[in-house]
Amino acid sequence: MEIVTKRFLLRDFVELDRSAFLAYQADPRSQTFYEPSSASAEQATRLFETFLRWADDRPRINYQLAIVPQQEPEAIIGCCGLRGAQCTVGEMELGIELAPNYWGRYAYAVEVGRALLDFGFRELKLDVISGSTVSANKRIARLAEWIGAEVVTICPGSAWMSERGWNEVHWRITKKHWDDRVALLYNNRGTSGS
Repeated sequence: MEIVTKRFLLRDFVELDRSAFLAYQADPRSQTFYEPSSASAEQATRLFETFLRWADDRPRINYQLAIVPQQEPEAIIGCCGLRGAQCTVGEMELGIELAPNYWGRYAYAVEVGRALLDFGFRELKLDVISGSTVSANKRIARLAEWIGAEVVTICPGSAWMSERGWNEVHWRITKKHWDDRVALLYNNRGTSGS
């Protein structure tokens, strides 16, 4: 499975990606918005092995892809995905994670997010793409706003979130809303030079 963007190749993980994935997962900054008990080398290894298994699943329910710069095919700058195992038919959950060294490169997240939304709505024929994050994750909030997602609920999260004064934010975007958003972006780009 591969999705090509202007700068990146979004592709299934392969065994050769293990060390790069585990290296960025080991950076303490990677765990900022995750439950502390999940911040371990063992958990990162389990995640990587899960991603390898998902690539072989048929039918495919979950897509978790490495984000690879086209100019550096051996480098991994994060991962992204659409996961449907916990969703109703016609819906998948979007997730994007850049390695900490790439935080602040907002355009990277926009490019990856747009490619996943296009893939989900056009190729997978989804009706809804949803997501969730902690309220303190301003980068994801900004991305969700850019894609035109609506906040569905803000609720108390698990104990570790509450201890930090954070909530859990759930958002979603429908196919129609995404199509309208893409048309608006295209029209703005086409008229901005006149």
